[in-house]
Amino acid sequence: MTRPNIVLIVADDMGYSDLGCYGGEIRTPNLDRLGRCGTRMTQFYNTARCSPSRASLLTGLHPHQTGIGILASPGRAGGYDGDLNDRCVTIAEILADAGYATSLSGKWHLSASVWKPSNSWPTRRGFDDFFGTLSGCGSYYDPSTLRRGEADAGAEARDPAFFYTDAITDHAVGFIRRQADAQRPFLAYVAYTAPHWPLHAPEEDVAGYDGVYDAGWDELRDRRLQRLRAEGLLGPESSLSTRDSTQPPWEAAQHKAWEARRMQVYAAQIERMDRGIGRILDQLVASGINDDTIVVFLSDNGGCAETLPLGAPEEFRAKREIVPPATRDGAHLRIGNEPTIDPGPEDTYASYGVAWANLSNTPFRLYKRWVHEGGIATPFLVHWPAGGLAGGHVVRTPFQLTDVLPTLLDAADVDYPRESRGREVPPPEGRGMLPALRGAPVPDATLFWEHLGNAAVRRGRWKLVSEYRGRWELYDMDGDRSEVDDLAHRHPGLVTELAAEYQHWARRVGVLPRS
Repeated sequence: MTRPNIVLIVADDMGYSDLGCYGGEIRTPNLDRLGRCGTRMTQFYNTARCSPSRASLLTGLHPHQTGIGILASPGRAGGYDGDLNDRCVTIAEILADAGYATSLSGKWHLSASVWKPSNSWPTRRGFDDFFGTLSGCGSYYDPSTLRRGEADAGAEARDPAFFYTDAITDHAVGFIRRQADAQRPFLAYVAYTAPHWPLHAPEEDVAGYDGVYDAGWDELRDRRLQRLRAEGLLGPESSLSTRDSTQPPWEAAQHKAWEARRMQVYAAQIERMDRGIGRILDQLVASGINDDTIVVFLSDNGGCAETLPLGAPEEFRAKREIVPPATRDGAHLRIGNEPTIDPGPEDTYASYGVAWANLSNTPFRLYKRWVHEGGIATPFLVHWPAGGLAGGHVVRTPFQLTDVLPTLLDAADVDYPRESRGREVPPPEGRGMLPALRGAPVPDATLFWEHLGNAAVRRGRWKLVSEYRGRWELYDMDGDRSEVDDLAHRHPGLVTELAAEYQHWARRVGVLPRS
């Protein structure tokens, strides 16, 4: 058997409907081609936050089992160590043992230590080749914790032409070219930081969206839903949830030009990433390995409603792992979402805010951190011509991140190990998706989520979900994907039953009460 190459691409903080092939107005021709010629999933789920999603994606386990219950940072005991533990095994470790070349280009965010090498660094968890950042986010012009292997690569950002999204692409393309020339199967994990804040993009990319967002978030949310339906991804079961109650209607919004500018920069970040993905896809074709390569694309969580700075301004400014002390030429950073600051240049540090995140997650409600649909629903694209995934098929069966590793191992005909580094490792929590991706009917499985006390369980058409310290809500996903009509009061027995299933799962995987 010729083992397929694997290109696993992850966007950071990108919403469900941002891509063109998922209803968005952002120009993403390369991902659109990938999705419309491959397979798209309508109900694929992440874990609502960047570090937990990456831990689950790479191990096939729930994040609490990997040590990343909340974020990659020093934390509590158990599943909250904030560091990828040695009780799990990564897909890179498994495939490297099977003869694959392995590379990470971009964001890691699974190590509590971002300055000093540790056993949770990617170079020590199966990735022979690494160029990227250890921290969760940062400047696109001068990213902190930039490494090539385990060596400091910060000097590479001194080049005035450096832009992190492009650098991630450059490294991935070079790795693919080398392995194709060597005729060696490979895993290329390409983890962009786009479009995570700060809003950074070259001015020529931003200008390309002049006028696009002048219609405002209300009109654009409606247009996105209509396009989602036209793409065949959503139907009448997905109504448009109401605008976030904290946000004004567009007609009443102040500083409209500045608001539109924020979304323009966000869109430019995604288009720049798509342009890089186009270069990766072109390299697969040029190397003659396109048909034998599995390409997967997804986002690590829903659109992000965070407002900068997070916390006290000076404390945020002092976070050297994500905020540089000044620009590369020594200018003072202008941090915060202020109408007097147009985001985009290197000296700005802003986010796009609640109302635009609400647009990104159309038609759903809530955002990154929550386990309502707006926090966990993601585009999921797969393209693999030699594996029968090239017909424009749309899959409606619900799956989640724990299912990715079993799927890729099945495709590569590689067994999951019983132990790693001399220790027994738990089996993957998910199941292979290949039959469903190829159009076969498969039974539903029960899915679970927990993040920061936000909890959910989905079994078939029913989803039970709660916000931290809130009561359980019950939704019929076959008729109300946007979670508008809470049916908990009509089905108390079902609420009790699903809540018991959730509690059993939470105890088993090590969920700790939020303190």
